[in-house]
Amino acid sequence: MALTPKSPTAPVPANSKDTAAQDTFLREVDDALREDQLRGLVRTRGVPIAAAVIAGLVGLAGYLWYAEHQKAQIGSQSETFTMALDQLQAGRTETATQTMAPLAKDGNVGYRAAVRLVQAGIAQQQNKDADAAKAYAEIAADTALPGPYRDLAVVREVAINFDKLAPQVVIDRLRPFAVPGKPWFGSAGELVAQAYLKQGKTEAAGALLASIAKDKTVPDSLRRRSRQLAGQLGVDAVEDPVAAARGDAGQ
Repeated sequence: MALTPKSPTAPVPANSKDTAAQDTFLREVDDALREDQLRGLVRTRGVPIAAAVIAGLVGLAGYLWYAEHQKAQIGSQSETFTMALDQLQAGRTETATQTMAPLAKDGNVGYRAAVRLVQAGIAQQQNKDADAAKAYAEIAADTALPGPYRDLAVVREVAINFDKLAPQVVIDRLRPFAVPGKPWFGSAGELVAQAYLKQGKTEAAGALLASIAKDKTVPDSLRRRSRQLAGQLGVDAVEDPVAAARGDAGQ
């Protein structure tokens, strides 16, 4: 049987030494190409890339500094406000006013609101009711301040002007706050109950006072006062008679 001759176009296999040399050459060419591309990238994109990295590092450093700065400022403002309150308790009203004055301008939003409320309270203690009411009204209207501070300002303003306001006006303004669970439920609720009494609505007043008396988040002095007034209106607001009697006896 005759052998089939090989096609003259078939590739001639290279020996292993030639193949290895060819692979090495190709890798060197590939590495050289990649290095050349990298140099080209650095030449054309190096500055923007470096700028982006530096900007990112500067931004991170700036954020970390700002966070620490804010923490330090808040700590300093807290110390200043506490010092002012101590001065007030010691009867050094003018000194306290001067101490807290910078916070009203440059303090964070919470301290700005707190200082303005204290300043209004000082005016009220000095029998400057008109000035105090005006200050409370301005706080209540300042939408940049946190809601609970503004709500308290409304309650305080109404309390100062209570005798000048129609009972229904008091009720309408304070009804949203005279709800159990609200921050100023006790103070607002007591004023609303008094407004109800002016209208002759003793049942509504008694029920509201009883709710205040049973709310353990309300200050004890206000709870006792509400319980006593509710009792005078014929509403039993005592949950624990023994404890209530012991608490009242200690006054």
